Amino acid sequence: MTTTGADRDAGGVGSWWWWGRGRSVVLDVGLAVVSALECGIEGVGFAGKAGLPVPVGVVFGLIVGSVLLVRRRWPIAVVLVSIAVAPAEMGFLMGIVGLYSLAASEVPRRITAVLAGMSTLAVFVVTVVRLRQDVAQVDDGPQDFDPSGWYVPSVSLFMTLGLNAPPVLFGLYIGARRRLMESLRERADSLEQELSLLADRAEQRAQWARQEERTRIAREMHDVVAHRVSLMVVHAAALQAVALKDPQKAVRNAALVGDMGRQALTELREMLGVLREGTAPAAPAAPAAVPLAAVGRAAAAAAEAAADDGPCLDALEALCEQSRLAGAAVELMVIGEARPYASEVERTAYRVVQEALTNVHKHAVGAAVVVRLAHRGAEVAMQVENGPCPSDASDADVRLPSGGNGLVGMRERVLRLGGVFVSGPTDAGGFRVSAVLPVAVEEPAA
Repeated sequence: MTTTGADRDAGGVGSWWWWGRGRSVVLDVGLAVVSALECGIEGVGFAGKAGLPVPVGVVFGLIVGSVLLVRRRWPIAVVLVSIAVAPAEMGFLMGIVGLYSLAASEVPRRITAVLAGMSTLAVFVVTVVRLRQDVAQVDDGPQDFDPSGWYVPSVSLFMTLGLNAPPVLFGLYIGARRRLMESLRERADSLEQELSLLADRAEQRAQWARQEERTRIAREMHDVVAHRVSLMVVHAAALQAVALKDPQKAVRNAALVGDMGRQALTELREMLGVLREGTAPAAPAAPAAVPLAAVGRAAAAAAEAAADDGPCLDALEALCEQSRLAGAAVELMVIGEARPYASEVERTAYRVVQEALTNVHKHAVGAAVVVRLAHRGAEVAMQVENGPCPSDASDADVRLPSGGNGLVGMRERVLRLGGVFVSGPTDAGGFRVSAVLPVAVEEPAA
């Protein structure tokens, strides 16, 4: 801000107390007192020349000199007063300080130039007149040159510029410096706000990434555990039913329960291993900067690292066979020519079929199931449809718990890849789950 009090106007326009700091008050009051004393003394001479009583001249000088008190608020008024009293040969300090305050203020530069020119002209005229009078008084004899021709104007101009130019130039420098400092301060505040905003956005991105990764891990855990455990519960119920009637079948069912438990543990161990590898600290090295854009992808990198080891469409037959061994009548129909797809597409298609079969074991024990897989030009479609649950189903007392997250998880997986997911009951009393995924055909390696 400038010395004109613009920074104080925001606190209260029209207030007489426009100083921002205590030392500014002390400085202005001190300058006003000195200027008033100077003008008061010079008012004695002015009263004698004007034929006025001396007290009147002194009081006039004191009033004129005290105008310097408002130099920060009204620098134009101070300069105009100094110009007006220039013929009275008073206000020397007021003229210098007024020009400095005017040049350092926010007054438009054209107004500053006009007032500075008027002040310079007034001082020049007064100096010429005064200097000629002094030269005339000391001229007692013939001179080799006429001083009134070039000496008086040259000396007057030199003295005028020596008095007016320094305060104007110094005021312009101080004003420019203050404006520069204010601009830098505003830029620093703006940068601080931007950094704070970036930090908030980074925190939001990190929080979003953590939430997204928690959802992904929960979905993976649900798909792996729910299917295996559902089959284990179905086999355990069958084992309980035939334990006394058919010991050999009970032994086979027990072996199947053990195999499925081991498969579930293996898949869980693989997932946990990938997570540990994704979060394991690297070898000690120089710290490297991590871009903000990588925050949202850091957690998902662990799952992508294990993409090649995840389930694929080739394992659908084995998946259906597991359900057949649990007593479900599952038919797998493949339409079109099978070809390799992106690992994420195959993993998603597998998980959709797996979760749909898990829902059949939970809610439609004994129902016939048809699994359809269609390979099309730019997409792959899968559908799992089961008929109504038989009223005399022997495994009706299995009572598998349901958390209601299966369909939600399947929908999230499919929509994440830009696919279409539809599920709902059929007219025959069963249930149908359908999904279509856009694919990118993987070229076989040469």
